[in-house]
Amino acid sequence: QVRLVESGGGLVQAGGSLTLSCTVSGRVFEMGWSRQAPGKEREFVVSINDDDSIMYADSVKGRFTISRGSTKSTLYLQMSTLKPEDTAVYFCRSYSPYNAWGQGTQVTVSS
Repeated sequence: QVRLVESGGGLVQAGGSLTLSCTVSGRVFEMGWSRQAPGKEREFVVSINDDDSIMYADSVKGRFTISRGSTKSTLYLQMSTLKPEDTAVYFCRSYSPYNAWGQGTQVTVSS
């Protein structure tokens, strides 16, 4: 089993930066971040494999950076040049070996 707890969300002005954290309990091979904007479906943001291969959604490429702590017990999402359309609840997700989601953290970008 795996448990994921996000933190670091908040309100930021357009063009600003924010870093989200996800505390991971349990061994995870592949994990990442997804988000869900108001009235929209949840969408993929970024994933990272156990071999550190990374995939980004086109909408965040060049602005968001995923990383992990040295013990892989914390996952980070550094977000820069934030846009109002980045406003969403951001979820930490485990893909493998267990499919699991965190509770989400709200990110609001004001124009």
